[in-house]
Amino acid sequence: QVQFVASGGGVVQPGGSLRLSCAASGNSFRIYAMGWYRQAPGKQRELVAAITNRFTTNYDDSVKGRFTISRDNVKNTVYLQMSSLKPEDTAVYYCNLDHRTTTVSGWGQGTQVTVSS
Repeated sequence: QVQFVASGGGVVQPGGSLRLSCAASGNSFRIYAMGWYRQAPGKQRELVAAITNRFTTNYDDSVKGRFTISRDNVKNTVYLQMSSLKPEDTAVYYCNLDHRTTTVSGWGQGTQVTVSS
């Protein structure tokens, strides 16, 4: 089973930027479509960005044009570059397999992103 460790979160002012990283264990990383998810307090976890094993990307409308997902199959790492952050982006961010294409693995602890002035 693939495991994930997300990092890079923090506190940032509205309009600011952050880059999240997620390191994956295992030898099969490159074959999977990956996703970044987030869960805000009192809300369900949602998929906000995904990247296929062929590097095709797609985004939820709420982050389109502001977030960029990428992956490095040599480093077994997926990234989320977040720009023009808004208070509503505040959440715990997780990476995992894209649930639309395969069964997700364990969630890990995620990384907190707080957008506040």
